[in-house]
Amino acid sequence: MLQDTVQRLSTVEDIGPVICVCNDEHRFLVAEQLREIDADTGTIILEPCGRNTAPAAAIAAMMLLESRPGSLMLVMPADHVILDRKAFVESIESGRCAAEAGKLVTFGIVPLTPETGYGYIRAEHDDGSTSDVRPVVEFVEKPTLERAESYLASGDYFWNSGMFLFRPETYLAELEAARPEMFASCRNALNQARRDLDFLRLDQKSFEACPSDSIDYAVMEKTAIGVVAPLDAGWNDVGAWSALWDVHNRDEEGNVKRGDVLVHGVRNCYLHATSRLVAVVGVDDHVIVETADAVLVASKDRVQEVKAIVEQLKLQDREEPLIHRRVYRPWGSYETVDQGERFKVKRITVKPGAALSLQLHHHRAEHWVVVTGNAIVTVGEKRVPLAENQSIYIPVGAHHRLENPGDEPVELIEVQSGEYLGEDDIVRLEDNYGRL
Repeated sequence: MLQDTVQRLSTVEDIGPVICVCNDEHRFLVAEQLREIDADTGTIILEPCGRNTAPAAAIAAMMLLESRPGSLMLVMPADHVILDRKAFVESIESGRCAAEAGKLVTFGIVPLTPETGYGYIRAEHDDGSTSDVRPVVEFVEKPTLERAESYLASGDYFWNSGMFLFRPETYLAELEAARPEMFASCRNALNQARRDLDFLRLDQKSFEACPSDSIDYAVMEKTAIGVVAPLDAGWNDVGAWSALWDVHNRDEEGNVKRGDVLVHGVRNCYLHATSRLVAVVGVDDHVIVETADAVLVASKDRVQEVKAIVEQLKLQDREEPLIHRRVYRPWGSYETVDQGERFKVKRITVKPGAALSLQLHHHRAEHWVVVTGNAIVTVGEKRVPLAENQSIYIPVGAHHRLENPGDEPVELIEVQSGEYLGEDDIVRLEDNYGRL
């Protein structure tokens, strides 16, 4: 979805490099996703903690004001589906003049049904002018069904998309006027930020002191210069697995099947398998999602209650809410295949030209088996070339590193054994990515 968000900008006129704002823990995943599509990336800004959309947009606006003065800033969440890219671009163009004239443009989704799960934007009544852009009257919270039906009938209400277009200096001026403490925290966090490879790390102390709020609450509900541009482009805010059932093509029984899925007597379900066969019998209106580390089975109308399961996992100090089976690093990725008492098995992929840090472990030994590609392994004072089907043993406490000098990925299996196998048992002695 991140890739799709970036790629839908390909036909927007005068589009500049993408500024991506994400959490520190997602940095390598985001960088890899953008690299896979050869995205023109300006900066990946790393937030040390979540502070909602208003501070994130402020940091990006401050950067854009310095790097590309005079430009417009388009704010897009990365979890939206937009099926009609042509209509999306046309809506951006319709809002461009208003944004250039100093307005804060929000994109309002033309409602198709009396949806009770979205917030709404009420625009001034259409006076028959040639412009589609209309002043914002108010933002409205999620309504009752009866009220949503009246919104739909009036023609003055739009679903709130959470997408915006404005001049960076306009947004920052309105933010400073409405929330000066938020503006100051963002300015301090950016002024004290530091470069880390392709990333910009915001100052943790300054950003943690920043109030948390959305663009709507912090700015749009207080400003007098907000306008709404209608957007009718097959939009969906994918806030739950059930929303993917809405936007994907369904078979004759109303099912969406992704991956290795077999069904019998199943109707109107979303079925998603990522790592193994999923067989489903006699189920209607359900969401079933299988990944390497967990399986979710939920009624389609209650799937958002998965949040309650996440809270239970956190109370039990489980790893699932924090760590995915596949973990991205600047040199590639690894995936835990199996583990038990005193052992762990990983599948490791090292990108061409990349290298792990020179490191040691106090509590575990490792055995590396190269499956594909050619690697150079340092163990102590030795540098050993390894080809496919060759292996090497790394004793506890030995300095070691793996490098991929070739132009193809290296894949290897790592078998760890020892009294403690946590990721914090890594002492980095030298690193190409500044992670000492």
